[in-house]
Amino acid sequence: MSALTIHQVLTKYWGHSAFRPLQEDIINSVLAGKDTLALLPTGGGKSICFQVPGMVLDGTTLVVTPLIALMKDQVENLRSKGIPAEAIYSGMSPRETELAFNHVVHGTTKFLYLSPERLLTDKFRTALEHTKVSLIAVDEAHCISQWGYDFRPPYLRIAEIRQFLPAVPVIALTATATPKVVADIQQKLQFPEPNVFERSFERKNLAYVVFKEENKLERLLRVCNNVRGTGIVYVRNRRKTREIAEFLVRNGISADFYHAGLSPVDRENKQTSWKLGSIRVMVSTNAFGMGIDKPDVRFVVHMDLPDSPEAYFQEAGRGGRDEKKAYAVLLYEDADILDARHNLQLSYPDPEYIRNVYRALGNYLNLAPGTGRDTVHEFDILSFCNNYDFKPLVTFNALKFIEREGFIAMNEAMETRSRIVFNLRKDELYRFQVENALFDPIIKTILRSYGGVFTELTEISENELSARLSTGVDVVKGLLSQLNKLEVLTYLQATDKPRITFLSELIRADDLRISQQHYFDRKAEAVQRLEAVISYATEQNHCRSQLLIAYFGQKESPGCGICDVCVERNKANLSNLEFDNIVEMIKPLLKVGGCNIRQIVDACPRISEEKVINAVTWLTDNDKISVSDDGLFRWKSKTDESTHYYT
Repeated sequence: MSALTIHQVLTKYWGHSAFRPLQEDIINSVLAGKDTLALLPTGGGKSICFQVPGMVLDGTTLVVTPLIALMKDQVENLRSKGIPAEAIYSGMSPRETELAFNHVVHGTTKFLYLSPERLLTDKFRTALEHTKVSLIAVDEAHCISQWGYDFRPPYLRIAEIRQFLPAVPVIALTATATPKVVADIQQKLQFPEPNVFERSFERKNLAYVVFKEENKLERLLRVCNNVRGTGIVYVRNRRKTREIAEFLVRNGISADFYHAGLSPVDRENKQTSWKLGSIRVMVSTNAFGMGIDKPDVRFVVHMDLPDSPEAYFQEAGRGGRDEKKAYAVLLYEDADILDARHNLQLSYPDPEYIRNVYRALGNYLNLAPGTGRDTVHEFDILSFCNNYDFKPLVTFNALKFIEREGFIAMNEAMETRSRIVFNLRKDELYRFQVENALFDPIIKTILRSYGGVFTELTEISENELSARLSTGVDVVKGLLSQLNKLEVLTYLQATDKPRITFLSELIRADDLRISQQHYFDRKAEAVQRLEAVISYATEQNHCRSQLLIAYFGQKESPGCGICDVCVERNKANLSNLEFDNIVEMIKPLLKVGGCNIRQIVDACPRISEEKVINAVTWLTDNDKISVSDDGLFRWKSKTDESTHYYT
């Protein structure tokens, strides 16, 4: 154990004087050696819950997460605090992986971030034998459950490492999980007994608002003009991020766009500008927001229907983390519902189509069955589709399915800088320079220009080296490539192309088993989640906060009083309880046949006539009941929508 207490660690490394609600309880549970599930909404400070005990315990904390971008961000953040951390994920070169494992084995790493498919490789097993592991943290733990909204089969292998680390506690963390998923996470991770710390999903300061709107851009502009402060606008595709950002700028709103295809430098610059407030509104795909803890976001607008309540709750929850009033706005029109259902069908290509894509992928990359494990390949999906006459969107979804099954990993196109590390010791390198005068100038220039090149893959610039050597860039690249072939150094040249990594040997496509559990059951779950989103968007009768909270199993929450439904209800001078009681009494009558206003009032003997009339007026205005020319009220069955997805 560290000599520092958890409070001293929190202050020294994170600069906080106190923990947020539940954090200290979770940390103490972990330090007591108990397997622990932390269910904390977005912005609840999940990383602190494993990073603080990881600093207190002797040894290395293993952190399993599927999000490579978040993994990189957290590693950089820990290193900036002077905490040694490493990340190992699909797409890294063998030399990168080797260097990271060396640091772990030598005991210089406090946190090792791993993608789940890396847990059971031979290299990891070997490193595990020589590493003192103090804690296993499973981030995005809902990925282990087939009932979760982002199920990833490689997560099911996490429990297998527990046999090698029998006394090491596990902390599982997620922001969104239904009761079914909460139970499944603990069972899959082999918790000896249930141990869940759960914060309420209620966000008292966050007003949920839904607009059925054909002119979404004009409505977005009104939101930006009427709500002061920083905002995020989520859209589905990259092209829209630029178009909507340009629309806002033309209309006097400081805005920029963001997506995963931008270079690391561009993404960092845009994030920084937004965090500092020089850019007010960021228009983004869902790539934006992971690990970004900006407390004063005043509005989050979704221009498209999200795929699930879980995704919506996470993204909308990035608003108002400072506990001040903020708005979560969802814009939709009828066509969006049709599009969402169509897109969901495209997300689950026919199993035979998936097998055909897998077979073609092996041919395209010239891989023979039984080969390819841990190989990395540049991959152009449009070229691939043209070669085999595949539809790009359906093919992308087929590849994503193959990825979720743990056969491949896909890295998005993003610009990376060239990197090098010397493979020889300093004395060996000196002898090589003496014996190979051709390479002496470039080696000396590298050693003078960059530090850490014997221990870390170090970013370099071929342009800078060419200027210092007074020679062409192609000459520099040629010399570095020759040194790489001679194994004097490892040279990873910059690329801006997407890549595919094979996580296992290529198998015959006919042997690619697509189980009913991983396909048909998953599709049914996805349909149910989408229908829950549609029900949330179209519902006009129930508090939106209550609907979301009930979806996650917390059904005893009060009405929020600030969502669009509650605000309209408040105009009728009715509490949620009074309104629900009136509806409960009059709805059966109005569904059977028409009633006049006197009969309706008489059906509610314990409630004042004024409040009953206010409720009837509200229900009429919101298209729940109709009134005929003869003054009879009837319940409109076409809008009598069930909310069974939330109960």
